[in-house]
Amino acid sequence: MKKILFVFLMMHVGSTWAFKDCPECPELVKIPSGSFLMGDPSLTSREDSNEEPRHNNEKPQHEVKIRGFAMGKYVVTQEQWFALMGSNPSKNKGQLLPVENISWDDAQLFVNKLSQKTGKTYRLPSEAEWEYAAKAGTTSDYFWGDDEKTASDYAWYANNSENKTQLVGLKKPNQLGLYDMVGNVYQWIQDCWNVDYISAPSDGAAWETGDCSFRVLRGSSWNLQSKFLRTTTRYFVQSEYPYIFSGLRVLRED
Repeated sequence: MKKILFVFLMMHVGSTWAFKDCPECPELVKIPSGSFLMGDPSLTSREDSNEEPRHNNEKPQHEVKIRGFAMGKYVVTQEQWFALMGSNPSKNKGQLLPVENISWDDAQLFVNKLSQKTGKTYRLPSEAEWEYAAKAGTTSDYFWGDDEKTASDYAWYANNSENKTQLVGLKKPNQLGLYDMVGNVYQWIQDCWNVDYISAPSDGAAWETGDCSFRVLRGSSWNLQSKFLRTTTRYFVQSEYPYIFSGLRVLRED
């Protein structure tokens, strides 16, 4: 059998082009450059209503410019993790389930090995890059609109997950063709933790100052209520801590 030294797979899915750098590599979707308003736009109206107040860590809303990149169409699966790392730390086992129970440090090892394997620059997304891709041009609370009642069409969360992770790609994608951007597993982000967006980068870069013993998580997970599926929701965990609710989604620089 003829040995294949390099594989570059590209296919058209709906209106989105998806490609791989190797057979076992995560499938990628091109994300165009642009700018957007990052963070929660609310000031006092929600706090003055009967709704639960928004977290101040999602403020102030600010404009960010983003360079184009490619992002994982899905969160990294256990099959992909095992192919590269030779292990599977996940609690809920299944090849096409998201890898979970990993630390930020573990995620760094994965993207570094992926970079070495492919000769491309893979890394974790910055908070700004993740939110830009998750919002996909929308300004609503959720990428599908403002109605929590339709969350089950797009995400695995407390109401439908059966208290465990579910196969990737079964719910509807966002407008950029990205699946499970919210729900199923939290996704590790490159940024250090900061309690708000005052002095946050405006160029889309990761915020590498602040409390770097904690790293940001985005996207919510299978055990949480629908209100945490908002595209602006933030969380944080110690970087060396293998978090059972967290996986990763890769970014590849253009």
